[in-house]
Amino acid sequence: MKTITQRELAARSKAVLDDVEAGETYLITRNGTEIAEVRPLSARRRFVPVEELQRKWRHAPVVDAARLRAEGDEFFGGEDRVGGEDNPWERK
Repeated sequence: MKTITQRELAARSKAVLDDVEAGETYLITRNGTEIAEVRPLSARRRFVPVEELQRKWRHAPVVDAARLRAEGDEFFGGEDRVGGEDNPWERK
């Protein structure tokens, strides 16, 4: 983490934001007191072309829904794990 003053941030904002985009974090001070932290967003959204998604899905493993359900029931418990007859989440 780099520490810079408010004045430095104002004078070099483009360079600072370029560094942040590349993963750097800055601590901003004013009159010697820490006032802010500028850091990259942890979950940046990015556009993914349809072709890339299709390519990834094409090579994804096949999921056996019945086996997945059986393993979940084994781990978490059976159908009665949430509640009794008044269970609002139960499929009808």
